[in-house]
Amino acid sequence: MGDIREPLRELTECGLPQALEVMGERWSFMILRAGFNGLHHFEEFLSELGIARNILSNRLAKLVDHGIMRREPCPGDRRKIEYRLTEKGLDLLPAMVALRQWGQKYGCDVVENPVLVDERDRLPIGPTSMLSHDGRILGPKDLALVERGNVGRRSDGAPLRYSGAILPASDDVVTSSLNPSKYLSATVGCERMEPPCGATGRQL
Repeated sequence: MGDIREPLRELTECGLPQALEVMGERWSFMILRAGFNGLHHFEEFLSELGIARNILSNRLAKLVDHGIMRREPCPGDRRKIEYRLTEKGLDLLPAMVALRQWGQKYGCDVVENPVLVDERDRLPIGPTSMLSHDGRILGPKDLALVERGNVGRRSDGAPLRYSGAILPASDDVVTSSLNPSKYLSATVGCERMEPPCGATGRQL
């Protein structure tokens, strides 16, 4: 991982502890998975997950407070409240898929059913991967930590070149993220194929 490492005791300098503060327990992930599978109502979460009512209320409130889910009236009956994934919540889909695949690989010998597939080809999706800026699949030995001001630069400080262009450094670096609503939305019931109020499309 290079000559430096992350500030392991410092919670404010890394996104991982902040993410775990919101999502670092079982029920939050179970609710999130239910949301990806088309569940939107409190009673649906309660029935399908087998969670205690007070715990469900607490976790839903926390997810709403952190902008991962939003409350809105049900279009078919505005007296009822729905819990919908926000863009911030949808961006957790790759993490959910990665954890699912890890659990299937190392957790138990139970045959996966249903199977998460690419809707077009109906074949199982590939393993989630870390990609470089040019699309190469990266492993642990391919990673390094550098100071922010040295991003896109060699160890001697000279800017690196890629495809004839000088890579930007520091705050000029542009990062891209996968939009899960366009990635697996048809498969896991995200907003591109939202079921009508009260309907579900459980697959994840």
